[in-house]
Amino acid sequence: MSPQPERRQQRGDTIQFATFQVGDLFFGIQAVRVQEVIRQQEMTRIPLAAPAIQGLINLRGQIVTAIDTRHTLGLPPAAPESQPMNIIIQAEDGAVSLLVDSIGDVLEVPQNSYAPIPDNVPPRQRNLISGVFKLRDRLMLLLNTEQLLALACN
Repeated sequence: MSPQPERRQQRGDTIQFATFQVGDLFFGIQAVRVQEVIRQQEMTRIPLAAPAIQGLINLRGQIVTAIDTRHTLGLPPAAPESQPMNIIIQAEDGAVSLLVDSIGDVLEVPQNSYAPIPDNVPPRQRNLISGVFKLRDRLMLLLNTEQLLALACN
């Protein structure tokens, strides 16, 4: 099943993706879904929140829930001294921050480089990936943000 790019983002036969790293995994989200990317922010913890919810950040007066993508993907926690980056995306209920290890570039990827999820992807991560794009030197996993948010909040 091929991703459905939004028309304004499509340039010929390419799609723009904001890329980022979580552990050893290289991900992409369609660029039009990304509101902004910011450095680590001061976070307020939420008592009794789901384990993947790291807390709330104040983004210029807007309260945004921060989701630990490492936890949701079933990866080990980051080193205590690491400083995650925030990818702010728009979800149904408003803005949400995905905490990631590092931010990559915005890539323009040919639509015909799309491929189904490889068989060697672990089941927990398989549910959070919509497919892959074959780049020149590696694979970019297409993160299913709706599934990630649903899993993180349960």
